[in-house]
This record gives sequence, structure tokens and C-alpha cells, in this order.
Amino acid sequence: MTEVLFYHLMLRPLEEVLPGLLEKCLEREWRVVVQTGSDERVGALDSLLWTYRDDSFLPHGASGEGNEADHPVFLTSKPDNPNGASVRFLVDRASPPDLSPYTRAVFLFDGHDPDALSDARSHWKSAKDAGHDITYWQQTERGGWERKA
Repeated sequence: MTEVLFYHLMLRPLEEVLPGLLEKCLEREWRVVVQTGSDERVGALDSLLWTYRDDSFLPHGASGEGNEADHPVFLTSKPDNPNGASVRFLVDRASPPDLSPYTRAVFLFDGHDPDALSDARSHWKSAKDAGHDITYWQQTERGGWERKA
């Protein structure tokens, strides 16, 4: 059974939240694939992960660069898993593949976008119907996370 987490972004945007969550995955030595909603977004996140902090970067690769299997974090807009990840992040309304091969799947969605909210509800229902272990987290006013379900 896959653990499926839904992160409802209310105060901080994806660009501020995603690097920290990926860092936690790498600390646990988890391989990660991040699926975006478009190739353009792959490029934007690729740049972000190299520059999001002055004193650090996240080792990663992106579609079209080659050597996919070598990267602990891989960015793609497709449903593939080129680096053999056990954790899948879905951002920017990406359509999930079958989540059952993963240990964990993480949906990050913009709480101010009605279409993103609708998609998240649909993915929640699909994940629940598939028998996955589901949790829902919402940003608090201080920027932390509170489990809501």
C-alpha cells in the first residue's frame, strides 16, 4: 500500500516548499521523481533546484539531460520513473500514473486555484478507492503543516 500525502499550499508557493520536502527525502536516502504538468515547468524547477539557496543546491536531473538512473531526484512531465524512485511528487496538476509501485506519493496543490483544488479532490478519491493510506496536510499561518485528515 502506498502512503499518499496531499499538501494544500495556502501561504507559501511551491517554489518555497518543494526544495525543503526534497531535502528531507534525500536525508532519508529516498530516490524521488517529481512530475510536473508541463515541460516548461520542468525547466523552471530545474533552475530553481540549482539556485534556491546561496549555500546549497539539490542534486538532480531533468528530462532530456541523459543519465536518468544516476540522479537521486529527477524532474519530468511524463508518468515514467527513470531513476527507480520510491517517492513520487506530483505538482502543477500533473496526472498521476499508477501509484502502487511507490512507497510514497505526494500531491502539492495551490489552495488558491479552483481547478487545482478540484483535481486534488479527484485524486484523493482515486487514491482512496485504490486502498492507499491517505493523509491531508494544510499550511498553517506560521508556514508549518497541520494534519487535517
